[in-house]
Amino acid sequence: MNVIMIFYYLITAALVCLLGWNLIREKKSANDMILGLLVMIPLVLRLLRVK
Repeated sequence: MNVIMIFYYLITAALVCLLGWNLIREKKSANDMILGLLVMIPLVLRLLRVK
C-alpha cells in the first residue's frame, strides 16, 4: 500500500470518528442521527474495503 492510500484511510477513519462523536452528542433530533448514519455507512464500508 502506498503512502497516499494510507493517508486516505487515516482521513476516512478520522471522519468516521468525528461523525460517531457527533452521533453520541446528538440526542435531540432523530433526523440528524439518521442523516449522520447515512453519511457514515459508505465511510465504514470504505474502511472495511467493501465495495
